[in-house]
Order: sequence, then structure tokens, then C-alpha cells
Amino acid sequence: MKRILVLLCMTFALGLTGAMADDKKTEIQFPKDYKSHTLYFTGDRQSPNDGQTIRIYANDIAVKGMKKDGKFPYGSVITAEVYKAKKDKDGDVIESTLGRRLEGKFALVAVMEKIKGAGKKWKGDLNNGDWDFATFKPDGSPAKKDLAKCAECHAPLKDEQHIFSIEHF
Repeated sequence: MKRILVLLCMTFALGLTGAMADDKKTEIQFPKDYKSHTLYFTGDRQSPNDGQTIRIYANDIAVKGMKKDGKFPYGSVITAEVYKAKKDKDGDVIESTLGRRLEGKFALVAVMEKIKGAGKKWKGDLNNGDWDFATFKPDGSPAKKDLAKCAECHAPLKDEQHIFSIEHF
């Protein structure tokens, strides 16, 4: 069901225009210390990101909140390292004998941060319960990605606090 939701939201996101409010800038800064956070998931990214693998970290605020009452408090930061999957000479993704993609080039750092009032930034069905998004190149400089695609994909996950990997906490 989640894969279908992801496909639907990405299909819709490709046709989006003007998805964000007038304030298109994010408050999120590159979390330089994210590798000291808790690594709680490593694996294949799901459709439509079938050519990628991911490592996901959570800061102490997020981890403590989830352990305390199963909720992400304000100040929670989820940071994902996104890698391109290795490909063979024909351009097909290489999988291990376990059926998992092999990690290739480090491509992107995607960050979600729960910030009071961030939900007002997104119009209509893109509200993500005060989560905001940012993307960075591996060197920490800003990546120019359409953050509306992030919002669109995560917005339907209300029961999961807008986090695809919540069951891994």
C-alpha cells in the first residue's frame, strides 16, 4: 500500500506548480554532526527511487521522544544519506545475493526537521505536521531540489507522523 501511495504522490508532485507558500526558503541548516546521531535504518529506497539506497539518522531529540511516548517532538531531525545504487555495464542495478541493492556513489543529504509553524508553509494537502525539508550535496552545500516533491510524498503518512521509516524506531 505504501508503494502505491508513493507512486501516486510522486506522479501528482511532477505536475505541481506553486505548491509552497510565498516563503520558499527553508530554515533548516546542514546538520554537520548528523553522523553522531543514531543510525536507525540502512537499506533500499522504495519506488520511485528504485536506483538508490539510503542510511537514515535521527537526533537525540527524535530518539528520546519516540522512546518516551512514540511522538517526534519539535527539534527532531531526521537526516538521510542517499546513495546511487551500483549498476552493471548495461545500466541495470546490481543486487547482492540477499536481493539488496549495492551502495554506489554518495549523492544527496535529505533532512526533515520538526519546526513549530513549518506546516503553514505548505498549501492544501502538502501539510506535513510541522515537518520542513531541505536537501544538501554531500559536501554540505545546498542542493537545488524541488522540496514540494518531498512534502507531497510524506504528506499522506499522517498515521506514521509523515515518516516512512517510523517502524524502525
